[in-house]
Amino acid sequence: MYSIKQISSQDSFAVRLPVLRPGKSIESCIFEGDNLPTTVHFGIFDNETLAGIVSVFKAYTTLLSHEKQFQLRGMAVLDTYQKKGLGEKLIKAAEEYILKNNGGAIWFNAREIAVGFYNKMGYEITGQPFTIEDIGTHYVMYKTV
Repeated sequence: MYSIKQISSQDSFAVRLPVLRPGKSIESCIFEGDNLPTTVHFGIFDNETLAGIVSVFKAYTTLLSHEKQFQLRGMAVLDTYQKKGLGEKLIKAAEEYILKNNGGAIWFNAREIAVGFYNKMGYEITGQPFTIEDIGTHYVMYKTV
């Protein structure tokens, strides 16, 4: 049985590092704004084992006109737990949090390989693709809430 709980930004590094920053230093897992009071981090657990994470930042993109926007960052599920619906559960938990906080839009930078996953959850691409050095092609995706 899986459970979702709020975690610290430091706790998220156990998943951020192997999934999002393989071969890089632990410092590469620190995101600007990780420890702001407006940022929350969610972890999905298999009993006591952290299997996946997502972080919610109060952040804006000029690509959207909504007044209150939230950005998802660091969405990741450990390899052994992928293809089991955990990512979807994490996104839904983040969406519930954003709804409770009167968010108007959710947006994020999606890796090219993840676009299909987010499309299935109702997210759309806006703007042009761009490259993040050492990581690859990304798209800004969003959903209104």
